[in-house]
Amino acid sequence: MFSGEKPIFLQLADRLADEILADKYGDDERIPSVREYAVLLEVNVNTAVKAYDELSRANIIYMKRGQGYFVTPGAKTQIMEQRREEFMKERLPELFRQMRLLGITLDDVKQKYDDIK
Repeated sequence: MFSGEKPIFLQLADRLADEILADKYGDDERIPSVREYAVLLEVNVNTAVKAYDELSRANIIYMKRGQGYFVTPGAKTQIMEQRREEFMKERLPELFRQMRLLGITLDDVKQKYDDIK
């Protein structure tokens, strides 16, 4: 489930952000407690705490004392904007480089994209 590419707590944070993007949790909706998420994903509670802290610092989630963590209104849009920017700056240049090396055209990509819709 987890890769060695980045720390597990960041992978947990990414997974929770993915769930927000997929509308599993909406604005101001409660998310699983740190303990619940740790048990669900079979990780140490401290690892889950670090993931929640990361998302809280990024203003993706917030805590209501005594009630748990909730999704910050607008979090989905914020995640999408951040990930689009990251994709355009970090992943797309490498993708284009590989396409040039392999002789793959934008038309080839569009055709494949249309095939999987």
